[in-house]
Amino acid sequence: MQTEPRDPPRVVLLMGPTAAGKTALAVKLIECLPLEIVSVDSAMVYRRMDIGTAKPTPELLRRAPHRLIDIRDPWERYSAAEFAADAAAAIEEIHAAGRHALLVGGTMLYFRALMEGLSPLPAADPAVRARLEREAARDGWPALHRRLAALDPAAAARIHPNDPQRIQRALEVARLTGTPISELQAAAGEKYPARYLKLVAAPTDRAVLHRRIERRFDEMLAAGLLREVAGLKQDPRMNRGLPSMRAVGYRQAWHHLEGTYDSSEMRARAIAATRQLAKRQLTWLRGVDGADWLDPTADGADGALERAVERFLC
Repeated sequence: MQTEPRDPPRVVLLMGPTAAGKTALAVKLIECLPLEIVSVDSAMVYRRMDIGTAKPTPELLRRAPHRLIDIRDPWERYSAAEFAADAAAAIEEIHAAGRHALLVGGTMLYFRALMEGLSPLPAADPAVRARLEREAARDGWPALHRRLAALDPAAAARIHPNDPQRIQRALEVARLTGTPISELQAAAGEKYPARYLKLVAAPTDRAVLHRRIERRFDEMLAAGLLREVAGLKQDPRMNRGLPSMRAVGYRQAWHHLEGTYDSSEMRARAIAATRQLAKRQLTWLRGVDGADWLDPTADGADGALERAVERFLC
């Protein structure tokens, strides 16, 4: 007996740069619509990393549970492929319960992995990464970016010279496969079949976002970010080369605690790195087809967002 093909789930994506106010918008949405939040954040997946990730407080999580938060220890790795599988499973559970998934965050690679699938890239190789770390310590990441530009101009054009994680990954893939990462990424893998409402929350005025970034980092420092990083640093399983410690804020705090630079420079570097992250996020978001943009700081933004989601779910 043939079964009727089911309608694909309707999934709401609330994307945006860091510090744009996505969590507050998401909480307001779930209070009035049949939605459940799935976090799309590569740092919030880690336990013991609460302050520097701007993770929702326990009180807020009781009001508005988030899936895919606190699912790894900070010395573990978590890939975009793992996220895509975990997010798909979460969407299926939410859909089966008669509700809709609201994916909220700013890790654009995770959104792409879910919506478009992933290219067939090799797994990380600790030995290759260690060699690249040593080369970067000797020559600097901008020098490695220049090497990448010679090997893979297309990838280098997309990757900022001060983005060590992506530079390292692109060079690692080239060394492991002999093929530029840009070529491999052109062969996309399986995507999750859903109907997506793509929403982008971003202040229209870039200066507003910059002020929010600066204010939020100062709040993190006041809340004890350095104590949090010091506690992680004391764990023998931790080192500053781990993906968790490459997150903005954590990387700069670790270097400060090692004595690389003073607290003033640490703050300036962390804010600058967060602004660069926001810029990369916005660049990616401008290329998302069919996305609706809203300014969360504008009058009536909450109501407009609620109406757009309600129309999509009906």
